[in-house]
Amino acid sequence: MAIRDFKELKVWQKSHDLVLEIYKATKSFPREELYSLTSQLKRAVVSVPGNIAEGAGRNGKSELKHFMTVANGSLSEAEYYVLLSLDLEYISKSGFARINEKIIEVKKMLSAYIRKVEADLKCKL
Repeated sequence: MAIRDFKELKVWQKSHDLVLEIYKATKSFPREELYSLTSQLKRAVVSVPGNIAEGAGRNGKSELKHFMTVANGSLSEAEYYVLLSLDLEYISKSGFARINEKIIEVKKMLSAYIRKVEADLKCKL
């Protein structure tokens, strides 16, 4: 049974907010990073709500779990790029703290969602 509207999922809403935050932060990145770090960070973070939406639109809990797991991997990738951005001084410490807090929140929500889906799958066995 597919979830009809992914936009109702709190984890999707929070991950979408994270995307908007990253887009704002990367506006000030150096121009030479446009096709490298900026692009990679945006791609990774956009993948999170994208995979949540795709998983919500699929039939079956195992497909949902797969896409949520992929979203979690993309979030970890984005987390590294944000840390790298801090180390390269492309974002401030306060900007990093704000973004990192959002990443941690989404990670916790995704992990809880994945555990719930796994429990639902075990109940069907």
